[in-house]
Amino acid sequence: MIPTFDDYFAALPEILLLGMTSFILILDLFLKDHQRNITYLLTQFTLLLCAVVTVFTVQGRPVFAFNGLVVDDLMSDVLKVMIYLAVTIALVYVRAYNAARGLFTGEFFALALFATLGMLVMVSADHFLTLYIGLELLSLSLYAMVALQRDSARATEAAMKYFVLGALASGMLLYGMSMFYGATGSLELESVSAGLAGGLGSSKVLIFGLVFIVAGIAFKLGVVPFHMWVPDVYQGAPTSVTLFIASAPKIAAFAFTLRLLVNGLEPLVADWHGMLVVLAVLSMVLGNVVAIAQTNLKRMLAYSTISHMGFVLLGVLSGSLNGYASAMFYVLVYVLTALAGFGVVLLLSREGFESEELDDLKGLNRRDPWFAFIMLLVMFSMAGVPPLAGFFAKLSVLQAALQQGLVWLVVLAVMMSLVGAFYYLRVVKLMYFDDPQHQEPIQPLGDMKVMLSANGIGLLLLGLAPQPLLTLCMVAISHSM
Repeated sequence: MIPTFDDYFAALPEILLLGMTSFILILDLFLKDHQRNITYLLTQFTLLLCAVVTVFTVQGRPVFAFNGLVVDDLMSDVLKVMIYLAVTIALVYVRAYNAARGLFTGEFFALALFATLGMLVMVSADHFLTLYIGLELLSLSLYAMVALQRDSARATEAAMKYFVLGALASGMLLYGMSMFYGATGSLELESVSAGLAGGLGSSKVLIFGLVFIVAGIAFKLGVVPFHMWVPDVYQGAPTSVTLFIASAPKIAAFAFTLRLLVNGLEPLVADWHGMLVVLAVLSMVLGNVVAIAQTNLKRMLAYSTISHMGFVLLGVLSGSLNGYASAMFYVLVYVLTALAGFGVVLLLSREGFESEELDDLKGLNRRDPWFAFIMLLVMFSMAGVPPLAGFFAKLSVLQAALQQGLVWLVVLAVMMSLVGAFYYLRVVKLMYFDDPQHQEPIQPLGDMKVMLSANGIGLLLLGLAPQPLLTLCMVAISHSM
């Protein structure tokens, strides 16, 4: 069928982002190095413009476009706006760091925008092919961003590991999708779900395909035992790229998980529920325990991410609208927390020096009490200390799991949260009770100082008043699932 106006209207944010990214990529060819701020400002303007278009094209009901390839619903709109916000904040944080390391280039901004486009496609996909195309666009952009620091052997090694393991995971995902296509004769998620509910396909083939799909999802989320790339990539990539990987792509991975498992494979919930339980338990246990042994701050935050993704799965495996909304709330809170945490790490880095070790945080309160306080808020939020946003995020997913009778899983999650509190509080101890190892003044750019301060205080305000965002997540899920 020929696409109609309604089709283009539903995909307007993606079309606009692709057009602006292509324009910025071509314009940057004619700019000199000292004019690179033009590319930066155009990139930020593009994200703002896409956010405005997304908000003004919100429709009260799901709209299926391009013959079922794309769906424009409330969940996709909310997640898109959060993706724009996360990428905008990330680009503000990385500006000074990239400029000092020769990474403040048109390629970085173009790759960031193409990665954002991949995230939008994943969020709006309603078809196996669209999901896969969005995932690959995001993945290929991230591989290139990790390898962007060409004179760094560590970054090149991290990019190679990420690429090889990512290609393997993508192949597994594609193989699983092909099995469901063979069993149901369709690639559209709703049709696949209807076919499975109607008893199409051999149970052995479906379970085999489901294993491959869950493995692919687990890799993209970075959960155990498909977590091998996370600590190596977080440590090996430039910190500005680590910040990007740790934030907005997690929102897209959550949407990807929900679209595949809930929209497409819900009739097999009894099967994928058990798989997610195993992944969640392993992630919470290994992520928190191994993080204790880390002396590198980026590796510690990598294992912390693995444990947090286990909590996200806790919400998804509950199999209820409340659970999905709680998982969505958790992901959004985690992304804001990760942005602030890596923002402080970037702040402490300077030309010729990478702030990567835990010892680099020693005595931060004496060097800059305000940003030590921001980092304290981040650590308390990740640990789930009230009244920070992270506390209510954990509470919401635990309540959702408890309502489904998963008492033992809730008890285990609480115990692992206590284990995790140790290494988060260790960071606070280093900042407030140890002598500083560095005496250099911390001099952030004005926009970064304001944004990082707002980011940290936002975690506190969101903890004091979590209900508006929780309600928004519940409304978005209930109108979209």
